[in-house]
Amino acid sequence: MMRGFKQAAIGLALVLAVPAHAAAAPDYQAASATLAQYKQAIESRDLAGVEALFAPDAQIFESGGVEGNFVHYRDHHLSPELKAFKSFAFQNYKLSVRGEGDVAIATETYSYTIVLLNGEMVKRDGVATSVLKWTDGKWRILSLHSSSRKPKA
Repeated sequence: MMRGFKQAAIGLALVLAVPAHAAAAPDYQAASATLAQYKQAIESRDLAGVEALFAPDAQIFESGGVEGNFVHYRDHHLSPELKAFKSFAFQNYKLSVRGEGDVAIATETYSYTIVLLNGEMVKRDGVATSVLKWTDGKWRILSLHSSSRKPKA
């Protein structure tokens, strides 16, 4: 009887010690794939489906301005801009990602070149900070803050 009680107590202790739905820790480096998809969409100037990379309540900040959520930013800023470009290309792209719980913080540095429809070329150096949240098994951008300036001569 004592042996059965002891085994039951040990079994109960093990069940209580391991949560039933212990989720695997998110892969913080995988957040870079979400940012890579966004970068590729900008370079291809094709924003179809890109809103799925962002949380519905995500906030976008660009060069001192509050752009609102991604849908507003896409419709009122980004999409009209991309339509005025013949090409958009990133160069010297570097990404750093670190994690805190179910949040990833990413810093990107880069240069980019835009060719306008009239052939004029625009070169800029840029930096972006993104906060992504692990939701339903994927990374979604909660906040994106980017800025750029003319390259130093």
